[in-house]
Amino acid sequence: MSTARTTAKTRNATSEASDRFARPMITLHWLIAIAIIAMLCIGFYMVSLPRGLPFKSTLINFHKSLGMTVFLLVLLRFWARLAYGRPPYLPMQTWQRAAASITQAFLYVGMVAIPLTGYFGSSFNKFGTRFWGVPLPQWGWDDQKLRRVFFTFHGFLAWAMVVLIALHFLGALKHQLIDRDGLLKRMWP
Repeated sequence: MSTARTTAKTRNATSEASDRFARPMITLHWLIAIAIIAMLCIGFYMVSLPRGLPFKSTLINFHKSLGMTVFLLVLLRFWARLAYGRPPYLPMQTWQRAAASITQAFLYVGMVAIPLTGYFGSSFNKFGTRFWGVPLPQWGWDDQKLRRVFFTFHGFLAWAMVVLIALHFLGALKHQLIDRDGLLKRMWP
C-alpha cells in the first residue's frame, strides 16, 4: 500500500515537472521581465527630463547598457528554448491559444527590435553606445534625421511592449484566477 502511494506521488511529481518550463527558461523569463520593466520605467522617465542634466546622461548610458544586456539575455533565451523546448500547451480554446501565441511572438519581436532600434539610433550620433563602459562599434555617423527615425520606432515599440506585457499579464491572471488551470505555476520560480 505504501509503495503504491509513493509510486502515485512520484508519477504526479514527474508529470507536474514535465508540465513546467526548464529552470533556465524560468530564470531567464523572470530576469528579462524585471529588466524590461526597469528599462521601460527608466526610458519613459529619462525622455521627460530636460536636456543637459548630467543625471540624464547617466540614465541614458545605464538604459543603453541594460538594453544591450536584455538583448543578450534574449539571445540566450532563444538558445535555451531550442535546447530545452517547452512543455505541451494546456487544454484551452483555439482562440486563446492563438492569442497567446501571437502575443508571445510579438513579445519576442519587441525584445529583439527595441534594443536594435535603440542601438542603431545611438549609432547615428557622436556619442554612440557604451556597454557597461566599453564602446560598441558605431554603424553610422552623426545624422539627426536617421537618429530620429530609429528613435521614433524605438519609442513606438516601447509603447507596444507595454501593451503586450499587459496582455501577457492579464492572460496569466485569467488562467490563475478564473480558469484555475495551473498555467502560472509552469513559469513560476
